[in-house]
Amino acid sequence: MNNSERNSSIYNALKRLWPHISNRRRTQLTFVFIMMVLASLAEVISIGTVLPFLGALTNPETIFEKGYLQPLINWLRLDEPKDLLLPLTIIFVSAVIFSGCMRLTLLWCQTRLGHAIGADFSIGIYRTTLYQPYSVHISRNSSEIISGISSKANGLVYGTVIPIITIGCAIFMLATILWALIIIEPMVPIAIIAGFGTIYALVTLATKAHLAKNSRIISKERNRVIKALQEGLNGIRDVLLDGSQEVHCTKYLNSDLPLRRAQANVEIISISPRYIIEALGMVLIALMAFSLAMTDRGIVNAIPVLGAMVLGAQRILPMLQQIYSSLAHIQGGHEPLLDSLELLEQPLPESAFTEKTKNIVFQDAIELSDLHFKYREDLPYVLQNINLKISKGSSIGLIGETGSGKSTLLDVIMGFLKTSEGTIFVDKKAILENNSRNWQANLAHVPQDIFLADSSIAENIALGILPQKIDQKLLRQVAQDAQLLETIENLEKKFDTLVGENGVRLSGGQRQRVGIARALYKQASVIVFDEATSALDTATEKKLITAINNLREKPTLMMVAHRLSTLKNCDQIIELKNGTINRIGTYTEIIGPHPKGN
Repeated sequence: MNNSERNSSIYNALKRLWPHISNRRRTQLTFVFIMMVLASLAEVISIGTVLPFLGALTNPETIFEKGYLQPLINWLRLDEPKDLLLPLTIIFVSAVIFSGCMRLTLLWCQTRLGHAIGADFSIGIYRTTLYQPYSVHISRNSSEIISGISSKANGLVYGTVIPIITIGCAIFMLATILWALIIIEPMVPIAIIAGFGTIYALVTLATKAHLAKNSRIISKERNRVIKALQEGLNGIRDVLLDGSQEVHCTKYLNSDLPLRRAQANVEIISISPRYIIEALGMVLIALMAFSLAMTDRGIVNAIPVLGAMVLGAQRILPMLQQIYSSLAHIQGGHEPLLDSLELLEQPLPESAFTEKTKNIVFQDAIELSDLHFKYREDLPYVLQNINLKISKGSSIGLIGETGSGKSTLLDVIMGFLKTSEGTIFVDKKAILENNSRNWQANLAHVPQDIFLADSSIAENIALGILPQKIDQKLLRQVAQDAQLLETIENLEKKFDTLVGENGVRLSGGQRQRVGIARALYKQASVIVFDEATSALDTATEKKLITAINNLREKPTLMMVAHRLSTLKNCDQIIELKNGTINRIGTYTEIIGPHPKGN
């Protein structure tokens, strides 16, 4: 996003946000509007009932003669003016309680709806992020994504969604109350809204630049806080070994403190005018009381009008404060809103929501034709002139120096990276963006560093499958093939044993065997091993490779191995050098009869 788009107005940002609100939430917004109308009417009724109530207290004879009260007087068969006080008290108290209940219900509805919309945005950001191509993921810092999904999505709720709903409700109720007060005494409510509205407008203009500055700080430092946490916790072994805890604490503090200061500044700016306005409101009410007392009607006759004005002001001032405070929060949340919108509006690949099925059935061969790849247009080629045929059921070993392109080639074959030039064919069918997910249904990948969720061994082997849907028979079989079953059976909770965060409770070899069992559980026709047996001893590795080769449906294997001896049973060895195929041959032809690194 360019600078002009980043500097777009809040109004334009909100216009971009609206399409991301679902039809269900829009219906709920309509319901909140209906509740807002009912709450406003309840406010008008509570203000309207204060006039006869205070009149009955100060001058019951005059109130008793009012025409609008005659139906009530006749219905209750009241004979004396003083008898009117009790029913008017009951009516006033009931109206106030009803008004309070309606406002409480409205608050509950708008708050729940605001958080529901926030949840929709959060999962929307997470979903669009997960569906991004692999090339996008490797170009990003994960702390920015985590910050956008968690803290910035929350900021979207408190800094944009709830304030907007609050402003809408406050403006509607404010207009309704002003209408009621103008009927009672036109000049006073007009003076209140003009005076206080002007003050709030001036404060808003004066603090706009300061809020924008704090908004940028909040957006920037939220990412840095997450980044500092990730660096410290993910590298805890080195942190403990080096004794560098204070260094990481300092990095965290240097981001967290400015973030909290900026958040505090926004909060202070949004609240501070309230106390000045409340003091001025009391001054205005005192002047109004003095003015009414000096009229011919006198203070006694003016008390009902004064009471209605006090009650109205008591409703008006908080609403003005709500409007101002919400505007301040929206201004303070402008940058996080733009960050969230960038994530929500990520373009999705054509195949994003295509169901992953095996309608590309691998039966013959994978062919790479004139394949070239580079990560960006301004970078050199990582792979060049790759022409290769891999027959179904064969075992292929990839060797080459670090940086020769082995892992990149595997990523291209697996559809993680899109070719810059050239084509991949599976059984003569070109693998393109619209069918890459169906090709990936045939693949399983075992990297050197296995990702393990903080859950049971069973859930990690059958990763991505709900626990109740795990095939227990297949689970045991793949654990056996991965040389892991005996280890699991010796554990107290067996397959239900929790592995800890990223498998911290398992050894390196056990983690790799869980990863291999995961690949076998998928029953994939192609398994890619990217130095996936580096933590295994030679005997275990030999048993594992033998078990895989003896599977009823022998998969096609593509292997990058730390130990060259791992590749000795491969049908073909492919040597890469500087991103090109240097040699292709058998193990003996490429490496020799006496492998090094045993």
